[in-house]
Amino acid sequence: MKPDAPVTLAVITGAHGVTGEVRLKLFTGDLSGYRSFNGGTLTMKSLRNGIARFAEVPDRNAAERLRGTELTVPRSALPPLEEGEYYHADIIGLTCVSTTGEPLGVVVAIDDFGAGDVIEIERPDKKRFMVPMRAPAVPEWDDARLVVDEAFIS
Repeated sequence: MKPDAPVTLAVITGAHGVTGEVRLKLFTGDLSGYRSFNGGTLTMKSLRNGIARFAEVPDRNAAERLRGTELTVPRSALPPLEEGEYYHADIIGLTCVSTTGEPLGVVVAIDDFGAGDVIEIERPDKKRFMVPMRAPAVPEWDDARLVVDEAFIS
């Protein structure tokens, strides 16, 4: 992913109250390190319990117009990763191959059902299968591709 590519951290789900606050659906555990979103068009003044106030949103009507707006930051604004960590935005869209080099498809989704991330791969025929994002199933990945162990391909 390019360093300046936008990464969605939250989405505005609607207005909260009459003073311009908005409800957020967060895709990250913590937004406190970010103040500027969407290329500087939204500046967060406060955040508490999934309710945010933006400097550019003076009232409920303005807040309602923002329903569905994704809050993005450039990829370069995200904290650096430790070895073996990844951002979902870096994995979704990657081409997948088997350990023998056979093309498998593209990562279209990442889910977490409680035991860790599971990637969903869509084959060229539009059929999908899921693989746990763990070293035995996904022994390697980089910016260009993700390798899936043959034993986990269905």
